[in-house]
Amino acid sequence: MIMAIVMHDLRLIHTDLKPENILLISPEYVKVPDYKVSSRSPKDGSYYKRIPKSSAIKVIDFGSTTYDRQNQTYVVSTRHYRAPEVILGLGWTYPCDIWSVGCILVELCSGEALFQTHENLEHLAMMEKVLGPLPQHMLKRVDRQAEKYVRRGRLDWPEGATSRDSIRAVLKLARLQNIIMQHVDHSAGDLINLLQGLLRYDPSERLTAREALRHPFFTRDHLRR
Repeated sequence: MIMAIVMHDLRLIHTDLKPENILLISPEYVKVPDYKVSSRSPKDGSYYKRIPKSSAIKVIDFGSTTYDRQNQTYVVSTRHYRAPEVILGLGWTYPCDIWSVGCILVELCSGEALFQTHENLEHLAMMEKVLGPLPQHMLKRVDRQAEKYVRRGRLDWPEGATSRDSIRAVLKLARLQNIIMQHVDHSAGDLINLLQGLLRYDPSERLTAREALRHPFFTRDHLRR
């Protein structure tokens, strides 16, 4: 999040934030017992996992980075981390990075990409399943290429689905709150609230990087214990 603040202050948009582009600075780690893996545990009843000595990270791959300009509509971001305004052809700027950060945080929490798809309509349907309906004012402004995803003022789903497998892939997704609560205990409420700010459909309402860093999820005492 700090890197996003620095870049956005410089009027730069990364446009391709994803786990592969976020690296640990140090390769050093320590081994600690993992008692959850009982079936593969050695005779002493423990199984070791590797924990990084430092949580310091760095962002890489600035090949797609661009300065903020008006009316940027070409497609950016790796599919799973692509913001709705990019798919709908509504133009994008700094908030597209923030959406990607939200998707990354969910993936770090659950161990799986939030939107595992390679097709635009299915992707939008997945968003609605996890986050609720897309705003009418956004669907009314889609560009010509995205018009086929909208019918009678709403997403053309499941009518426009390419297959039953696609429909099943969407139906199996849970709401954002439920996804997080499956994996987080004491700080679930703060994390859910943060993610709801990072994953707001309307980019003008999405948290900025600086606002996100001030969120209670990052500032509460439990993170410093």
